[in-house]
Amino acid sequence: MNKTMIEMKGVRKTFLLSKSGIASIKTLLLWWKRRELAKLDVLKGVDLSVRQGECVAVIGKNGAGKSTLLSLLARIYKPSDGEVTIHGRVAPLLELGAGFHPDLSGLENIYFNGVILGLTREQIQARLPQIVEFSELGDHIGAPVRTYSSGMQARLGFSVAVHVDAEILIVDEVLAVGDYNFERKCFAKIDEFRKAGGTILLVSHQLELVKKIADRVVWLKNGIVVQDGSADEVVAAYLAEDPANN
Repeated sequence: MNKTMIEMKGVRKTFLLSKSGIASIKTLLLWWKRRELAKLDVLKGVDLSVRQGECVAVIGKNGAGKSTLLSLLARIYKPSDGEVTIHGRVAPLLELGAGFHPDLSGLENIYFNGVILGLTREQIQARLPQIVEFSELGDHIGAPVRTYSSGMQARLGFSVAVHVDAEILIVDEVLAVGDYNFERKCFAKIDEFRKAGGTILLVSHQLELVKKIADRVVWLKNGIVVQDGSADEVVAAYLAEDPANN
């Protein structure tokens, strides 16, 4: 259980932004030639490791770089510098409905997402009854996803993610995805996942939730890790700097 599943060494991520607001590719090319693009350093040399079976939460104010960090781990972005190493299959839960095709039914999107996450059609077929049952979508599973509420999309996304035999869950603010009973079921599934050796890295502004489920907490501020330690210790320091963070 001491195997390192996620490791980030000196990770930097820089985005290029227009100083004037780019409305078209033509305008972008013109401004590029005039060198009117500004650099935005979102991550500034992040070191982070997560061991097998750990649940690590990342906290920080909006704009601290939390979601960018998760997007690097989900391979949505590439780092501008540094190394990102991941051992095992990753199931990302980054946005409500992210990765779903709005015109496909919930059932079709299960297959679509399952293939993206590395399963064969036969493996998806074998897991289909459990995914549908867990989502509690009932007859809505045959309706286009564009007709789903955000909560329904999150339920479906969570249900797929926890049934694809992933070794790592990357979660961004989507744990509270329904009523109280469904939320309890999600936490029970996460406990089951962890006991089986699963690894979780999550971002959340819900500090009580973080203290409840995280083994460690990483405080990210202005793209830099300022503290990495026990949940109670780091959350207390975060709140001491600014009580409005709660």
